[in-house]
Amino acid sequence: MSPVERPRVEGDRELEILSATLEVLADVGYDRLTMDAVAARAKASKATLYRRWTNKVSLVIDALQHSKGPTELPDTGSLRGDLMGVFCGLGGLVDPDTVAMFASVLTAIARDADFAEAFRTEVVGPKIAVSQQIWERARERGELRDDIDLSLLEPALAGIVLHRVFVMGEEPTPDLITRVIDQIILPAATPCAVARPRTHTHQ
Repeated sequence: MSPVERPRVEGDRELEILSATLEVLADVGYDRLTMDAVAARAKASKATLYRRWTNKVSLVIDALQHSKGPTELPDTGSLRGDLMGVFCGLGGLVDPDTVAMFASVLTAIARDADFAEAFRTEVVGPKIAVSQQIWERARERGELRDDIDLSLLEPALAGIVLHRVFVMGEEPTPDLITRVIDQIILPAATPCAVARPRTHTHQ
């Protein structure tokens, strides 16, 4: 085989390029990320990148899929424990890299339809699948109200926490996540947590 006929990028070299992609993404965001910048960070030629990835969208999505996350779904025996395990563990919302990843792609989701579609399908999709397993197990254990709309409640925890991080400027600490779980998610999800009406004796 001649030097020109090299196999596609794979193995350790592929991981090095994906790591470099995540580094550039964290530094400048998706909008300003270029194939040239990734090639320079990875000490590779741009042709090497295009041998494996057709464009910036495919490269960044592949890098995000390879970023760290939980290796297995926690099974603590309770909805609360499972939610704490996923959201407070490696790759969860207390992980600075996870939050930085969301920050780096927020504008792209709004502006780049191709990237937004790929991100929702290939990056967010697997996370939703994990969440669904947690909630379905909770339903099987009898922890959930019969009338609950899981399509509304499943993304609520991440939505509330990310809103407080990006809009309110709070740190995504285990304490914040615990408070959201205990004060919002579980009361809304479980049959034993019925809101008690306040009584007022004065007009």
